Amino acid sequence: MKSVRAHLWIAGRVQGVGYRFSTQDVATLNRLAGWVKNLPDGRVEAVLEGDHDAVEDVIQWCHQGPPHASVTEVLVEYEPLEVLKGFEIRHSKG
Repeated sequence: MKSVRAHLWIAGRVQGVGYRFSTQDVATLNRLAGWVKNLPDGRVEAVLEGDHDAVEDVIQWCHQGPPHASVTEVLVEYEPLEVLKGFEIRHSKG
C-alpha cells in the first residue's frame, strides 16, 4: 500500500454548497488525512494524504463534488508526504 499526498485546487461553484463538509466526509470514509478550506478567490483548496487508490478515488469525487456544486476545474499537484493525522476543515485567512 503506497501512501501519497495530493494538493488540490477546485474551481467553479464550490463555495456555499457544502463542498468542504462533503469533502471531509468522503475523505474520512476513505481513511484519508488532510484538510480542506475555502479560498478568497472562490476556489476550494484541499490536501489529501493516504493510500494511493483512496486518494485517486477522492480526487475523482472532487471533479463532481456534492449535489449543488458545479466544478469547472480540479488542479492536482503531488507533494512529499507530511504524514498528517485526521481530516479537518480549515478557515481561510484573508
